Amino acid sequence: MNIFLRELKANRKALIIWSVCMFLGVLSGMSKYTTYSSGGAASQALTELPHSMRALFGMGSFNVSTMSGFFAFLFSYIVLAAAIHAALLGSSIIAKEERDKTSEFLMVKPVSRTAVITSKLLAALVNIVVINVVTLLSSFFLVAAYNKGKDIFGEIAVFLLTMFIVQLIFLSLGALLSAFMKNPKASGSLATSILLGSYVISKITDLANHLDFLNILSPFKYFSYTDIVNGDGLSLVVVILTLLLIAAFSVSTYFFYRKRDLNV
Repeated sequence: MNIFLRELKANRKALIIWSVCMFLGVLSGMSKYTTYSSGGAASQALTELPHSMRALFGMGSFNVSTMSGFFAFLFSYIVLAAAIHAALLGSSIIAKEERDKTSEFLMVKPVSRTAVITSKLLAALVNIVVINVVTLLSSFFLVAAYNKGKDIFGEIAVFLLTMFIVQLIFLSLGALLSAFMKNPKASGSLATSILLGSYVISKITDLANHLDFLNILSPFKYFSYTDIVNGDGLSLVVVILTLLLIAAFSVSTYFFYRKRDLNV
């Protein structure tokens, strides 16, 4: 069977589960919007929270009583879930051959290692595109259902574009770790640890502005959600640098996978 189609079939069940979870995550978040936008006691209590608490919860300086500010707040959790999926997918799509003892079967096929890794990465790319599209459509539909103010579809599209880039970063990082490590089965744990560490860094810099230089270590801080809400869009320089980072991770994955000794 074609390796690309084989990988799509192998990840089909997980993709469905993750897609449903992303939809439910958006639905659960949006169902709370009426509480924040009502102007009642709950909304006032959130407004009066100290800056440190708002930053810790991901609210920052956003006005969560508006749909634009609320979606920016909700998005910090959506992108975290999508990034976890991408990191685990990137590491497992390579490591599973050694985990399941199918490396020998794969390597005796008349295809090069370059073709193998290309097929696997393309299948992984399709998976994260599906997750992104499901999240985008869910956001469009549910925001339209709850929004009583101005249209924010343009902002949502930009938010999901940043999520796609973050997904690519952690997908390529997970694949690189799996190709590089002598024990690729541990790559998923390491990739997730790095991801969670970078998320913690993003919270630390929200709390302490003098530590903003640490943002270079956290893909979650590569794009300013405040700029998106304010209609300033994305920094072209940052987009280019992140794409170069993804390219570097991907090229390194090919390099190490071609040289590694597979455990069969």
